[in-house]
Amino acid sequence: MSAKENMQLMASYNHWMNQTIYRAAGELNDVDLTENKGAFFGSVLGTLNHNLVADIIWLKRFSECFGSLVSLEYVRTLEKPTALNVLLFKDLIPLRERRFELDNVIIAMMDEITDEMLTMALGYKNTKGVEHLQRFEFVLQHFFNHQTHHRGQLTTLFSQMNIEVGVTDLITTIPNM
Repeated sequence: MSAKENMQLMASYNHWMNQTIYRAAGELNDVDLTENKGAFFGSVLGTLNHNLVADIIWLKRFSECFGSLVSLEYVRTLEKPTALNVLLFKDLIPLRERRFELDNVIIAMMDEITDEMLTMALGYKNTKGVEHLQRFEFVLQHFFNHQTHHRGQLTTLFSQMNIEVGVTDLITTIPNM
């Protein structure tokens, strides 16, 4: 499997898991959705917002570095979040709609990138202003891993509220040889 094919698989898995997580979140009442449950970003809604915020920040960085990526045109129109804990949406439905829009952008971006691009350096400043120059392929691995990290927190919260999420393992989406 090429590096590009790996990233395409990750984008597909990412979207599938986001659909799974949002289905589970849709079973919650407003109190369970918004109550501080002690997660890094407080509530289920706060954590879902954080994943969206982080993705927008990263996708905007990718769009600045790789201006030729047509798949990121939509992202270029979005306002850059001002903090990692900002609540972009207070309601689940518009949050879910934006999440799935971005998932489609991510899938399209993975279809558009090349193996050569994956070996290129991505220059950016983090949210604290620290400059980085890192291999794009490794940054994308972090990009996908970050969501997985917070979805793990969400599945724990769902389990504590007796919401069944089902299988979440990446291995279930890896094709047999």
